[in-house]
Amino acid sequence: MTRKLWIKRSLIFCSALALYLIPSCSQNQLRTGSSKRPPIYTRTSEQNMQWWRESKFGLFIHWGPVSLKGTEIGWSRGREVPVEIYDNLYKNFNPINFNAAEWVSIAKAAGTKYIVITSKHHDGFCIFDSRYTDYDIMSTPFKRDVIKELSQECKRHGIKLCFYHSIIDWHHPDYLPRGAGDSRPADGAVFERYVTYMKNQLRELLTNYGPIGILWFDGEWDPTWTHEQAEALYGYVKGLQPHIIINNRVDKGREDMHGTTKEGNFVGDYDTPEQEIGKFRTDRPWETNMTICQQWAWKPNDELKSLKDCIHAIVRVAGGDGNLLLNVGPMPDGSIEDRQVERLKEIGDWLKKYGQSIYATRGGPFKPGSWGASTHRDNLIYVHILNWSDDTITLPPIPNKIVATSVLTGGTATVKQTKESVEISVPQTSRHPLDTIVVLRLDGPASRIHPCDVSQLN
Repeated sequence: MTRKLWIKRSLIFCSALALYLIPSCSQNQLRTGSSKRPPIYTRTSEQNMQWWRESKFGLFIHWGPVSLKGTEIGWSRGREVPVEIYDNLYKNFNPINFNAAEWVSIAKAAGTKYIVITSKHHDGFCIFDSRYTDYDIMSTPFKRDVIKELSQECKRHGIKLCFYHSIIDWHHPDYLPRGAGDSRPADGAVFERYVTYMKNQLRELLTNYGPIGILWFDGEWDPTWTHEQAEALYGYVKGLQPHIIINNRVDKGREDMHGTTKEGNFVGDYDTPEQEIGKFRTDRPWETNMTICQQWAWKPNDELKSLKDCIHAIVRVAGGDGNLLLNVGPMPDGSIEDRQVERLKEIGDWLKKYGQSIYATRGGPFKPGSWGASTHRDNLIYVHILNWSDDTITLPPIPNKIVATSVLTGGTATVKQTKESVEISVPQTSRHPLDTIVVLRLDGPASRIHPCDVSQLN
């Protein structure tokens, strides 16, 4: 047994022993380490959310030993891949072509401003060096801390590093309920012991790798996870990093995959619609998380989204006042598929030319529709025309006077403003195949215009 392995197992044993030596503790004490109820944090302040709101575009990365099978991360355990085989994939996981500098370079070339990577998915495997488990990257043939290397490169290039961390852990003996195909009995499992384990690992992530931008939780739907535990975990994380942003999947308020948080006293700083564009909403931050292919983890010959689909997703998300978190799944050798890299570069090339209409903007004032979407900043409105059903796009009237117009994507436009509408016409020769962006310069701030629906006028 190596010295590192001995230390890990000693820590695990000591954590378990401590729980059995304090049987008089209440469940709340086990969660928080105190008999006092943890503070209930309100949503992170707008000041702390500002960098994220202005970023608009992030790179999601789902990766782990499951890439050896090409099946879905976490969810294929006990389904497509038997539990015993899945849980031992790490013994052959040796991504010798992993290069943190290359990953960050790809993210920058794509125009993304932050990276969210799966520190631990539902399968329980940790791609960081954890003192509390042997089921981590240091126990693989690779034996390199992926998160440490990625953290260093992100700092070097000004990219915010963020973590996806699952509340579910089907590998841990104390996590309940068991996952699919897992025949281990529940007898002897102590869920509060697992919560302590999870908090210990979160402390590692938030103290060993520098300031983290976002903690992206998932797996809150299991019945063993409660609203009270969510409050405690939210407070615990904020105690470690007060300025960190935490998604709504830490708590029980999410409404299915649409990601909207229900009314109530639920913690979490923003909503998380999955694989679909969120609805126009300016009163609560939201972020669409979407795959660049079809599967979250790498899958051979998976269907890749077109450049048009990707650009339209970015535009519609920004026009709805949200962020887009676009996912890639690296291959077993640690590299990202050439075709995915090329698609990301194409997105980045588009953003280099037209990113001023996306970054640091807010959605509206013209709500998204089949025609397209709009964004605004200061006294500028960027009208993104994605589909032309007619030669003229008719928008609702606005109180501000349009003092100048231009076409960011090139060419000319005719803009007619009346008390009844704003009409935009662009010649066929000036229409961009992906997105024709017409810029309206106003005599005052666009943010003061009440959002309005366009569909009823076209």
